[in-house]
Amino acid sequence: MTTDPKWRRRKTARPGEIEAAALEVFAERGFAAAKLEEIAERAGLSKAAIYVYYPNKTELFRAVVGARAAPDIETIAAILETADLPFAELARAMLARMAEAMSRPGLRSLARMVIAEGRNFPEIAQLWHDGVVARALAAMSAAIARAQARGEVRPGNPRLMALSLIGPMMLGALWIEVMVPAGGEPIDLTALAAEHFATVADGLLIKDEARAA
Repeated sequence: MTTDPKWRRRKTARPGEIEAAALEVFAERGFAAAKLEEIAERAGLSKAAIYVYYPNKTELFRAVVGARAAPDIETIAAILETADLPFAELARAMLARMAEAMSRPGLRSLARMVIAEGRNFPEIAQLWHDGVVARALAAMSAAIARAQARGEVRPGNPRLMALSLIGPMMLGALWIEVMVPAGGEPIDLTALAAEHFATVADGLLIKDEARAA
């Protein structure tokens, strides 16, 4: 039985409530049009109360990325850093996990917002790069380099190969965000991940008979 007063437990929960409200507003309005007043209202707080936790909208976006996007990237990186699995299994699992993460509207909407507004707000592009893109790309590139050293993957630039693996999943997420509302046919990201792996495996992986030669 806790002895903490109710207001103290509520104060501990507030950052998560603010970040959840901010994610909704960023998704609906974009970064430029998002107002701290609206975020505060959705979180059940005054605007002044937000400043207790976040000095400005950019720092609030940093917190949203850290709470809502970075954990998915860390899970994907952990899959890729499982060195005792063949690369084909790692890549298939990684693409499936990306599909699962991007099937949630929040992550997709943040990616769309960064792409749409990153030129005008380079600080959010930098935060997204550092917290999401760079981590995923580094883990994928390192996994490919290890697979090349084991003779599983053909020679080539690991970073460019990693981009070729990740790129179609990002395109699928953006298709859902931008084209589906405009009448485009919906895409099943899980099916896309499976189809994409089947397509790239022929060009990326060294066949068993070639490895044995």
